[in-house]
Amino acid sequence: SMGTSILPVRWRFFSVIFILSFLSYMLRQHFPVAGEFMMKELAISELQMGWVYGAFFWGYLVFQIPGGILGKRFGPRLTLLVAGGIWVLACLLFALLPGSFESSVVGTVGLLIAIRVLMGAAHAPIYPVQAAAVERWFPVGQWALPNAVSSTGLSLGAAAAAPIFSIVILNYGWRASFLVFIPVGFLFFWIWWWYARDNPREHPAMSGAELEKIEAHRSALTQDAGYRAWRQLLGHRETLLLASAYFTHNFVFYSFATWFFHYLVNVLGFSIIESGMLAAAPWLLGAAAATVGGWICDTLCHRLGPKLGCRIPAMTGLIGTGIFLYLGLYSSSPYVAVALLSLCYACTQFAEGSFWSAQIHLAGPYAAPACGLMNTGGSVSGIIVGPLMPFLALKVGWVAALSTGSIVAFIGAALWLFIRVDRPFQPRAN
Repeated sequence: SMGTSILPVRWRFFSVIFILSFLSYMLRQHFPVAGEFMMKELAISELQMGWVYGAFFWGYLVFQIPGGILGKRFGPRLTLLVAGGIWVLACLLFALLPGSFESSVVGTVGLLIAIRVLMGAAHAPIYPVQAAAVERWFPVGQWALPNAVSSTGLSLGAAAAAPIFSIVILNYGWRASFLVFIPVGFLFFWIWWWYARDNPREHPAMSGAELEKIEAHRSALTQDAGYRAWRQLLGHRETLLLASAYFTHNFVFYSFATWFFHYLVNVLGFSIIESGMLAAAPWLLGAAAATVGGWICDTLCHRLGPKLGCRIPAMTGLIGTGIFLYLGLYSSSPYVAVALLSLCYACTQFAEGSFWSAQIHLAGPYAAPACGLMNTGGSVSGIIVGPLMPFLALKVGWVAALSTGSIVAFIGAALWLFIRVDRPFQPRAN
């Protein structure tokens, strides 16, 4: 039977989430590659494209907390299916609409911004809802590794995007690159609906022994006082501090995600194809670093408790991020620069599991809205970094513009000194 295979059911369920994370970032990171070609064909400037890139985050940001609340209210299975439907629709609109009926560049930019907001909204529930699924499906204190493995999926998806899609777009055009995601999306969300369940108890393959392991030691966690109690999170000190620290972490993360490909082509002078290959380097290194960081976080949580267990890897990652970013930007050789910047990105990923694990430790059954709140802090940086970097680059050059991330990362490391993961959220019954 299914129940006797070597891989526990929770990890099999999680492998579906891993693929979702992979596809989500493949789609997100294919956009800056397509963007280089869209700018030429649709006559859009760097600055205008910055607004289009940033627009994703308006939808992403606004729907973080609602996505988390819906995830808590309707469960991960249905919430992600609906998000998937919107995602497939947005891909279709991107392939068909731009340049078909608008008469001006401003009209085109407006249209791209609108579809990009819709795309952001579709992606918003993914990580908060996934964190809630991890909280339900994994034993207490074993939460950093699955969240980190999901970041590995994200990094691999992003790594695959540049090399695959620079070739697809050079051969078939940027519109075709959006169409690829439609059958892939349909297939994936069908598998998700077929295999996923909201609770491990409901899964046909779940064994009694595994269920016992998952449900042990839960009495000390935050108790569920109904989904409306999520509002009290808005005043919860640790959650707000985590959201602020996640802002600093993602400031550097999104500088990479949005502008690294552009930096390789326009500042370091690599060709599109070579940039496609080199743009994969940080993501691949990050993929490994995420899993290692998550494993270390869980191990330290087990030995030292959640406060230090989450703080040590997070601070290590943020300090490393600041140092390698600075060294990479001011390095004299382009290849050494790519190597150092890849290490910088790897450091952001090393810290990733600690953030999500800390928020799950703090919020328990409120993981979805709480992670939505934390990821809201993270997404604000995405909105800022999109337009800010080309603006600063015009004033002081790309190198100085991107090096602001070092200061921001050090501030994030300092914030972690104040985050007490051992003080979980206690909702008052309404």
